[in-house]
Amino acid sequence: MRPEISSDLDALDATLTTIEKVMDPEEMAARVRELEAQAADPSLWDDPDHAQKVTSELSSVQGRLRKLSDLRQRLSDLPVMYELAEEEEGGEELAEEERADLRAEIEALEVKTMLSGDYDPREALINIRSGAGGVDAADWAEMLMRMYTRWAEKHGHKVDVYDISYAEEAGIKSATFVVHGDYMYGQLSVEQGAHRLVRISPFDNQGRRQTSFAEVEVLPVVEQTDHIDVPDNDVRVDVYRSSGPGGQSVNTTDSAVRLTHIPTGIVVTCQNEKSQIQNKASAMRVLQAKLLEKKRLEERAEMDALGAGGHASWGNQMRSYVLHPYQMVKDLRTNFEVNDPSKVLDGEIDGFLESGVRWRMAQQQEAEG
Repeated sequence: MRPEISSDLDALDATLTTIEKVMDPEEMAARVRELEAQAADPSLWDDPDHAQKVTSELSSVQGRLRKLSDLRQRLSDLPVMYELAEEEEGGEELAEEERADLRAEIEALEVKTMLSGDYDPREALINIRSGAGGVDAADWAEMLMRMYTRWAEKHGHKVDVYDISYAEEAGIKSATFVVHGDYMYGQLSVEQGAHRLVRISPFDNQGRRQTSFAEVEVLPVVEQTDHIDVPDNDVRVDVYRSSGPGGQSVNTTDSAVRLTHIPTGIVVTCQNEKSQIQNKASAMRVLQAKLLEKKRLEERAEMDALGAGGHASWGNQMRSYVLHPYQMVKDLRTNFEVNDPSKVLDGEIDGFLESGVRWRMAQQQEAEG
């Protein structure tokens, strides 16, 4: 085995060892045994909400433990693969592919160990709003929504759409949806900010280049322990008929719900559930998430990176997507860039997420001195 390969394997081993120290597989195994005991208790489902939390955590911890064990086993097998590669045609190419895949997975797991914020383990509530750029901006907002839903699908995370406000000509004015799964907020929160698109406008008869913006807001999903008190007197509830883009069937009853939080002026809508009661419950969850974010920002005003609700324009752009006159997607904070926008827009954003988390960690360490 060549010295450079041996050196790379040693580096991967050191990184994985550090990850194991942080994740503590022995502690995770003990937690699995504890949760398995709870899951085996026949009375567990007397409280369905608690039972759901137990089974969900059990599945999550078991998955992380299996992942860690699998990476360690694959890393142990790699030297053997390289030894056998000398005797088999095409063997070295397979070993190289496995080393590259293993490096990517170890680095991705290393990034997850950096997600230590209070809200990082939670699911993510994402709001996308079209900004400057007219119809192109509305189309761009819809493209971003597809990018995130495609990323979630590729990673096996369920997405629930709470509300979409369609633009008149094309695209969307805004959308609100939840990405379910552990540490979704921790990973996706680095996407917050203004996203800028430069392309030849498909809506311009003269084929001119257009710059448009969309704002992405990422919030942690509220849990029962957050104690976000929303008195009924503070909320105005309006109901109206759901709507959609031209040609698609829409509800014929007033099932859509708009909540207005009177003290703050925050407005939330939900129209994607079948009943008014379901829409009101979903809208309340979004409102609580926004109020939680507001409370958190007031308590930690110095941490601007956790803020939300900016303006989609030149001033606070965090990523630039250029489709013309050249092809590039570049994060303006981390300088991470990709020269194939089509793949990025199809959901391949892991590189941006990982570099964003590392950048945020470096910023926090610098702030702490």
